[in-house]
Amino acid sequence: MVVRKGQTVAIGSDSLVTFGEMRLPDGYEANSKVFEIGGSLIGAVGSTAHFPVLRQALGSLTSDELKLGSRDQVFETFLALHPKLKERFFLNTKEHDSDPYESSQFTIVIANQHGIFGVESYREVFEFERFWAIGSGRRFALGAMHAVYDKARTAREVAAAGVAAGCEFDTNSAAPLRLQTLKLKH
Repeated sequence: MVVRKGQTVAIGSDSLVTFGEMRLPDGYEANSKVFEIGGSLIGAVGSTAHFPVLRQALGSLTSDELKLGSRDQVFETFLALHPKLKERFFLNTKEHDSDPYESSQFTIVIANQHGIFGVESYREVFEFERFWAIGSGRRFALGAMHAVYDKARTAREVAAAGVAAGCEFDTNSAAPLRLQTLKLKH
């Protein structure tokens, strides 16, 4: 999840990886659902194949292609990324016959000095003013963050409440919590 409060943004995740009914809790696999690219922290959900692919693909973009400072820049970045995902990483873009566009097959959140953003599978880009969550525990996380947002002092506290609720109630989420914060650019 991502949170914006005051002059800080926070991004957080649980630490469980699942393969169908198989669980890889913390300590069994060196996984992280959040990674850093170009000064932005990016969290992803979905297939575990997305993590190395997204790190490699985003890392291969030029500085002119990798811009994540506004909703339009995020869109342009993921538009430039999509052909690379297909050509170099063999992305299967088909989800349903009625798809309006080719799918990038992932959902991500971005936290950086410019704010918090989300990108959905058809490259829909959202800019969030308060918070958002993705993944299997998102409903629990959203409820918890909504409940504490006005009372909490920091973005980190809000994010921690969201991750904790997901870990408590979602069968595909587990502690420990992983949280990172950044200052917003004035």
